[in-house]
Amino acid sequence: MTRLVHKQLADGIATITLDSPPNRNALSVRLLGDLEERLKWALAEPEARVVVLTGTGRVFCSGADLKEQRAEPSATSAGAPVTASFPEILALIWESPKPVICRLNGTARAGGLGLVAACDFAIAPLESSFAFTEVRLGVVPAMISVPVLRRLDPRAAAEYFLTGEVFDAARAVEIGLLTRAVPQEELDATVAHYAGMLSKGGPEALAITKRLVREVPAVSFEEGLRQMTELSAQRFTSEEGQEGIAAFMEKRPPRWVPAS
Repeated sequence: MTRLVHKQLADGIATITLDSPPNRNALSVRLLGDLEERLKWALAEPEARVVVLTGTGRVFCSGADLKEQRAEPSATSAGAPVTASFPEILALIWESPKPVICRLNGTARAGGLGLVAACDFAIAPLESSFAFTEVRLGVVPAMISVPVLRRLDPRAAAEYFLTGEVFDAARAVEIGLLTRAVPQEELDATVAHYAGMLSKGGPEALAITKRLVREVPAVSFEEGLRQMTELSAQRFTSEEGQEGIAAFMEKRPPRWVPAS
């Protein structure tokens, strides 16, 4: 059976590509199964320093496969096709110790925006558009709200979740859904720029810093300072920290930087 998600590893970058253009890379059971497998591969692959999630065709991801949802109704929410592995996939991306860049090849809708929000970076063509269309179908942006509401400005979340209105890439950057919106011809170079910068960071340091971004704002100022003082001391004396300092002093790349 043909795979709906492909993988590639080059220069420390693991690229995972959604490849189901006939249904606009919809989140079918098959695609979700392939995507979960490919993500686990990228996270376990020692040579992969950065993960890039992208797609083929003009649409990055159109959301749930509605034909499949209609064809396979379930009496219980746990049995609904798209809920089977989608939560695990969102968690794999969100909690990944490796930085994940979403390279949007085009438009995204509904559940596809959950993938976008779960990634650490999201870069899209200026001409792409976005919408949380769930309410217009009588459903809700339930699972994707977990990562999306951690990214979006609250007023913007209410506006677009409740109306289902389409918005452009410039607005997506403004409200926090995207990191950058660039002309189509600059997309690959921009993604490569971010991936190259990320590959220069220590793997342990990147994983810990990802947690800081998520967790530190939730603790009190005093407790945060206490915890971070301890962490700072641990990292300066760690093997990775000592290697980074030595490399800087010796004017050479640290051992973790992929050979060019």
